[in-house]
Parts: sequence; structure tokens; C-alpha cells
Amino acid sequence: MNFVQNFPCFSIVLCMVAGILSTPMKGKAAKRMTLAAVTLVTLMSMATLFYVLSSGESFVYTMGRYPAPWGNEIRAGVLEALLATVFALVMLCSLLGGMDHIFRTVDEEKINLYFILTDLLLSSLLAIIYTNDLFTGYVFVEINTIAACGMIMIRRSGRSLIAATRYMVMSLIGSGLFLIGIAMLYDITGHLLMENAHDAMVRLVGAGQYQIPLLVIISVITVGLAIKSGLYPFHSWMPDAYGYSTISSSAILSGLVSKSYIILLIKIFYRVIGFDIIVRSKIVNVLFVFGLVGMVMGSVSAIMAKDIYRMIAYSSIAQIGYVYMGIGLATEAGMIAAVFHILTHAITKSLLFLAAKGLNDASGHKRIFSALQGAAFRNPLAGAAFLVGSLSMVGIPMLAGFISKLLFATAALGADSNKVLVTLVVLAVSTILNAVYFLHTVIRIYTPTGALEEFRNVHVHMSAGAAAAVSCLILLNFGMGLLSQPLTDLIQFGIEMFA
Repeated sequence: MNFVQNFPCFSIVLCMVAGILSTPMKGKAAKRMTLAAVTLVTLMSMATLFYVLSSGESFVYTMGRYPAPWGNEIRAGVLEALLATVFALVMLCSLLGGMDHIFRTVDEEKINLYFILTDLLLSSLLAIIYTNDLFTGYVFVEINTIAACGMIMIRRSGRSLIAATRYMVMSLIGSGLFLIGIAMLYDITGHLLMENAHDAMVRLVGAGQYQIPLLVIISVITVGLAIKSGLYPFHSWMPDAYGYSTISSSAILSGLVSKSYIILLIKIFYRVIGFDIIVRSKIVNVLFVFGLVGMVMGSVSAIMAKDIYRMIAYSSIAQIGYVYMGIGLATEAGMIAAVFHILTHAITKSLLFLAAKGLNDASGHKRIFSALQGAAFRNPLAGAAFLVGSLSMVGIPMLAGFISKLLFATAALGADSNKVLVTLVVLAVSTILNAVYFLHTVIRIYTPTGALEEFRNVHVHMSAGAAAAVSCLILLNFGMGLLSQPLTDLIQFGIEMFA
């Protein structure tokens, strides 16, 4: 076995060990431990991606050397390694970009706890991406939920405690449905490893057995993970959870955590049940409809938001709708567009939250739009970052968001004829709504006249870490926009390998 094949397991374990070692440390030492672990995970994920690309095939890492169906397995292919690389890099940028905000808003004695939660969160994200076992996926979904909830409530303000409670209630409902689905699936297949469960599923469907229980299983698993990822109308927890957390938490929760549940759902669709069975069950049509509604309603809510953080949070509801709409097209092109948008949203949404924090710092830590008048002149890098993120979300050429919308439109043309027109119309309407609230905010922060008197002579500069993080995310956005073909080829190859 090549040594690189150990890296997925090493990445998961390293984050867990970093969390344990950070327990007795002071805040700054825990910070260094976490940043070192996330950096190392990023490098190992890149090495894993290069390895699977060079070999041209995925590999399975058997935990404890116990073979299937008794042992636990990690599976790494192009798609898993690509997702792990981007997720780890976005996690690193989110931490660096919001580090001063963490130390300013979190009680000193709880700062090491924040980094412990971050370590556990990244460990769970990687495990969800790599795991080949359904129950292991469920265990790390719960670790993910608990860590995310802790990151929301660690500020201990009234609004953050309420947001964490709402997040936990909705997440537990989703987790409960997901667990019920896994239990029913195990009951009819006798397996928890994905490939074994898929083989049993194919035999059952071929024999025409358990048709109603299978439809129930697909439904409860899909609804459970849709709730956890914030698909409309299960989105009520998102604005407060993103709007009242530390800025690093907002970037991580919006860009990564909600997407991990969609990735797990895609894995189950392809590698457990079989995508052809999913299409025949018509569940994709339900996801398609709710995705379209979410694209519009999320944008409408963003337009009505009164402060910049809640506007970005409501925008995430619309972007989740895009992903589910792509899945609902029930084609390979639609799935490629959905995965590409997962990466686009992870990078762009983190960029927007970090930029908003910089604009907020230049406006007396006020989040309302009137206080942000002219803020881009008081913090030029934050203004440029928000401009790039906004233009990407609107779909301006050369940026990642443009490629996402182009891929969705192209995928719609090859989908079921009943879905073509409605997809193109809603894409157009959503794009217009995106432009309304993002460009309105851009115009406000770049309008010097009318700024509040107390902020007119204020000038704020980002820390070196924050500037590096924001610059990296800007470059990634342009990179995905200008070099999209190699990335879409990677995603297509990964999905084919994945399936």
C-alpha cells in the first residue's frame, strides 16, 4: 500500500488528536495547534488528490484491517479528495480571517474550547466526505452537529443562545429521520457498508421486493439531510445561526457544514441506493421543486434583511436551493453543476462573511446598512473582497458564480422537457434578485456621501492573517471562473469514479 493512502485516515485522526491536545492549553497555544493541524490536513488532502489523479482510480482504506462487511472503511477518489482539499483550505482561510474577532468576542477562558470545537468539526467534515460506512456517517453527523452548535453559542449572548437552540432542535429532527432511514435500510439489506448495501439494494429492486419500505427509506433519509442542510422551508434556523455567531463560525457553518450533509446525501444516492433507483422514485422531482422555491424565497428574504450579516445568511438559503435544483434535474450535468456550486458557495460565502466583518469593523461594529455607507473607503481590502464575492454571486463572467449559473442553465437544456423552461425562468429571476440585494449593498459601501459623521475619518486595515485569507479566497474565485474546464472535468471524473 502506498503511504499516501493513509492520509485520509491520518487527516481525520489528526484533527481529533489536535482537539484532545488543545484541552489543557491556553487560547493562543490552542490556536497554533489548530492552525497547524488544518494546514497539515490541507497538504495531505492535496497529496491524496494528486495520488488518485495519477493512479486514475479510487482506493479503500480498511480500518483495523477487518475486511467487509465487518470492518469499517474509508474510500477516497477524485471527488472526495477534491472536496476535502477545498473544505480544509476554506476552513483555514475562515479561521485566519476571523481570528481577531474570535479573541475579541469569545471569553478568554473559552478560546481554547472554540478551537477544540473547530478541530472536531473539521474531523467530522472529513469523515463524512471519506466514510464508506453509513453508521459511521451518522456518528460524525452528530459530532458535526454538536460542534457546530457549540461554535454558535460560545459567545453566550442572548441571540446566539436562541440561535443555537433553534439550530439544535432542527438538527435533531433531521438526525432522527436520518437514523430511522439507516435503521430501516439495515433491516432490509443487512449491511451498513455502502457497497454491500448497494449490491443488496440492486437485488431487492430487481426482485420487486420491499417497494414501499424502500420509498419510505429514501424519503426519510432525504428529508432528514435536507433539514440539516437548510433546504427551504427547513431554513428557519439559518439567519440567526449565521448572523449571531463569530465571523469564523458564520463562514464555516455557511460555507462548509450545510454542504457536508448534501455531500452525504449524494453519496447515499449514488453509492447506497443507486441513482437510477432514486430517479424512478421521483424524490428528485420533490427536491427540484423545493430547490426552485428556495432560490426565489431566499433572495426575497435577503432583500428585506436589515443588516449585512442576515442578508448574507438569507442568501445562503437561495444558494442551497441552487444545489438541490441541480440534483433535481436528475442528470449527470445537473449533478456536476450542483457539486461545482457547492465549491463555489464554500469559497464565496466565506469571502463575503469575512469581508462583511471588515466593513463592520470600519463602521463602529455596526451591522445595519446605514452605518456601512462608504465603508469600502474606510477598509479598501474588505470593500474589494465584498465586491468580488457579490459579483460572483450575481453571476458576472470571470468569477466562479458565473460558471455555476452557466452549468445549471446548460444542464437544464439536457434535462426532462418539463423542467427546462421553469429552470431557466427561475434562474433568471433568481439572478435578478441576487443583483438587487448584492449590488445595492455594493453601491452603498462605495458611496462616500451620506456616511455617518462619526465614521468619515475612520480608516481600518485588516490584520496580515485576515488579508492573506481574503486574498486567497479572491484568487480562488477568479481561478474557478477562469479555469473552470479542468475543474468541471475533475468533478465529472470524480462522479463517474464515485458511482
